[in-house]
Amino acid sequence: MMPPHDTDPDTPAAAAPETGTDGSAPLPVVRLKPKANARAVRRGFPWIFADELVTDRRTRALAPGTIAWLEDAERKPLARVAVNPNSKIIARVIDREGRGIPDHDWFVARLRRALALREALYDRPFYRLVHAEADGLPGVIIDRFGDIAVFQPNAAWAELLLDPLAEALAEVTGVTTILKNAGGRGRTLEGLDDADAVLAGAAPDAPVPVEMNGATYMADLTGGQKTGLFYDQRENQAFAARFARGHDVLDVFSHVGGFALAALAHGARSALSVDGSAPALELAEAGARASGTADRFETRQGDAFDVLAALGGEGRRFGLVICDPPAFAPAKPALEAGLRAYERVARLAAPLVAPGGTLVLCSCSHAADLAAFQGASLRGIGRAGRRAQLLYTGQAGPDHPLLPQLAETGYLKALVFRL
Repeated sequence: MMPPHDTDPDTPAAAAPETGTDGSAPLPVVRLKPKANARAVRRGFPWIFADELVTDRRTRALAPGTIAWLEDAERKPLARVAVNPNSKIIARVIDREGRGIPDHDWFVARLRRALALREALYDRPFYRLVHAEADGLPGVIIDRFGDIAVFQPNAAWAELLLDPLAEALAEVTGVTTILKNAGGRGRTLEGLDDADAVLAGAAPDAPVPVEMNGATYMADLTGGQKTGLFYDQRENQAFAARFARGHDVLDVFSHVGGFALAALAHGARSALSVDGSAPALELAEAGARASGTADRFETRQGDAFDVLAALGGEGRRFGLVICDPPAFAPAKPALEAGLRAYERVARLAAPLVAPGGTLVLCSCSHAADLAAFQGASLRGIGRAGRRAQLLYTGQAGPDHPLLPQLAETGYLKALVFRL
């Protein structure tokens, strides 16, 4: 049953017959402003920004994470949403059908659907299990490492419902350890804390080995970056590794050796990993030892731009060069500076590629779309005096599905050039 219309046009937070998550109170109602794009919401866009919602006194008083009905300006119901008056994204679509609220059974249904996709894709339980809005759990990231799950509740509603979400996760997947990672940038934007926690089981006291693309990676699930390992590049690493056999490989911004270890597993003559983080390079070295390729692997710690310039000065050349930097343009205000940084990476990396060799350039910036990133990369290659063939355009793997209505879910770009 849909909620009744409020009789006061200036107070959208009317009562709905459905109860809240604790079964004790009806859901409030929030309403779009007349100029807001209700059609976009009906067609699947999952976010409502603060300037699109009527924010009267009662709406502003809603506790962050409150589940509410969303209506259009004409009082027609659109969806159930999670509201956070403290966030620029003031409402996130939770349930478009309007037949459920986030409780244990609701989480179980969403997680089973997400698990079915990953089990169809991968033989072993190492993958991204939940990719936020694309899996119907807005702001929630869950990466799986066998019997361990690491998740980031990057939205207030998920933080509020941490316990039923964790219980459903254990029930659906059988994981025995659940770690909460509170380091996501989105938590700050939602007004959430940065306190990590162990929600079930015990945190591992050593890095967890993960086998991908013929190599073994060491994932630090408690002290590493993000959730401990970047699963999103798996397919791009496999493609780039095709060009590694018999060649020297340079992997810049390598983290725990993502591209380098895959290249060694596919017959690279040698691989050099460059990163600013000593702990990340130590994990890369441990991965090389576990993969049986340590004799062909070396690392260099330092600023990536400085190391690229130094390698050029040394006259080094590689058959395969990969640059996978952090997000230089995480938001629109940083776009121009970010594109200049991507251009600089390409300009410094291109001279290091042997004639006929392969250059892989990546971006995980939300604000830089594929066309902008490709343009910056080609400008850098051109300014280095090189010519390029574009062989492959990659994105995040299928365990990071895209929500077509939300460009941010298509954040990762990988371009493979032959120079």
